[in-house]
Amino acid sequence: MNILLTGGAGYIGSQTTFALIEKGHTVTVIDNLITGNFNLVPKKVKFLEADISDETKIKPLLREDKFDLVMHFAGLVRVEESLKNPEKYYLYNFEKAKKFFDICINSGLKKIIFSSTAGIYGENKKMKKINEDDKLLPSNPYAKSKYELEKYLTNITKKKNLSCVILRYFNVAGADKKNRTGLIAQNSNNLIKVICEVAVEKREKITINGNDYNTTDGTPIRDFIHVEDLSDMHLIIAENLKDNNQTCIYNCGYGTGYSVGEVINEMEKILQRNLKKEYGPRRKDDIPYSVADNKKFQKKFNWMPKYNDLSYILKSALEWEKKIK
Repeated sequence: MNILLTGGAGYIGSQTTFALIEKGHTVTVIDNLITGNFNLVPKKVKFLEADISDETKIKPLLREDKFDLVMHFAGLVRVEESLKNPEKYYLYNFEKAKKFFDICINSGLKKIIFSSTAGIYGENKKMKKINEDDKLLPSNPYAKSKYELEKYLTNITKKKNLSCVILRYFNVAGADKKNRTGLIAQNSNNLIKVICEVAVEKREKITINGNDYNTTDGTPIRDFIHVEDLSDMHLIIAENLKDNNQTCIYNCGYGTGYSVGEVINEMEKILQRNLKKEYGPRRKDDIPYSVADNKKFQKKFNWMPKYNDLSYILKSALEWEKKIK
């Protein structure tokens, strides 16, 4: 297939680009490099440095190439930044993305895979696994921007007979087994990124935001999916869309939850030493329990993850952090 991929210089986009190339697909990457890193882009792809809403660059690209589908990874992802600057997140994650999809659709591109977030479910008061039909209560501007784009895509696919698969990510972690790509982010709040930075002495300590939640050890519980399993889910969807039309939403997680404390403890076992840590206040709108019910995707595609192992996730992230030290 010939695939157009936005945000291919980012963490998940670059991993998926490598996976697509290995399967023999042709990939064109669009990235404005505001948060992406060109060094993560595989050399075998066509690369266009552009804002996704730049019609003067996007339209000619769509005229020149007949793409089978578009994968949209581009966007801003920092929850805390979105609380400080909600207008920026609405602009980049909704308005610019909406314009991009309009250009694609008007150019005849009718198959879409969209990266969304489990953050749109909001607080899970029942402390149970979340399925795709649960009520959506996005509690921060980042999640709200993704929610707005989900609604737009769902509505337009009905009107224009398009195929759109929305993938709601839980906590993406780990790095490429060949160490070609991984998470590069300054001042990141990503838990496993922070733990790895402390482990290689780039950062002094881990701050655990809240230890008074109604969980086993008082720290929030999350579902961590390895980035390679997530990229594999994208490949499966792409192959399915090649011969089928479907509009659907799937959770992307393992259905297993680990507390922040458990993740830190596992890394300390790997390192065979303690890491410096402290407890801080809860973060605004932080969710106590976020674990995927992933049965829908598993049943549909008979999917079995390859890297559902917390120790492996942490080790792969640590190796990547050492490389970029």
